[in-house]
Amino acid sequence: MKHIGLFFGSFNPIHVGHLILANHFAEHTAMDQVWLVVTPQNPHKEKKSLLADRQRLEMVYRACEPYPKLRPSAIEFDLPQPNYTINTLVRLSEKHPEYLFSLLVGEDNLATFHKWKNHEIILEDYGLWVYPRQQHRPIPDSLQNHPKIQHMAAPEINISASALRQDIQKGKNIRPLMPEAAWQYLDEMGFYR
Repeated sequence: MKHIGLFFGSFNPIHVGHLILANHFAEHTAMDQVWLVVTPQNPHKEKKSLLADRQRLEMVYRACEPYPKLRPSAIEFDLPQPNYTINTLVRLSEKHPEYLFSLLVGEDNLATFHKWKNHEIILEDYGLWVYPRQQHRPIPDSLQNHPKIQHMAAPEINISASALRQDIQKGKNIRPLMPEAAWQYLDEMGFYR
């Protein structure tokens, strides 16, 4: 059975930090692939600063192309919005019963994971792979040393997509912080200006 890691994000825009993390999981775990799931709208974020779904998917597609173990996913585009992670996981399991799915999340998400819809089912049926983040918030006791939560010593990347958008508006060159093909598409389309 193929093991697929799911890395969710708005990827607005995708940057090298996303790729480094996704590739790290693909290369340093038993996962066969990591899918970068482009989220149309996070229930906890406002939509106004988001590029159109298909444009963000195109950037992710171009960024993943050179990496055979990474692939973009638009699975959430057809789900009712705002969507919850559990709905996506159930849909993926129905569509691909031959795959085992796990969720990749930043350590900062553990502080509020108990508030996620059906978080117990996510843990039980899918499990979490957690990568370190610089902002440390207390993790609830129920999630400390949980058998379905694996901590991964992945590189800590401190690049913010919102800071990149601001830099683009100010006319700064953010090219080194993005996968080249994604940056070329962003630049030629004039996004975030």
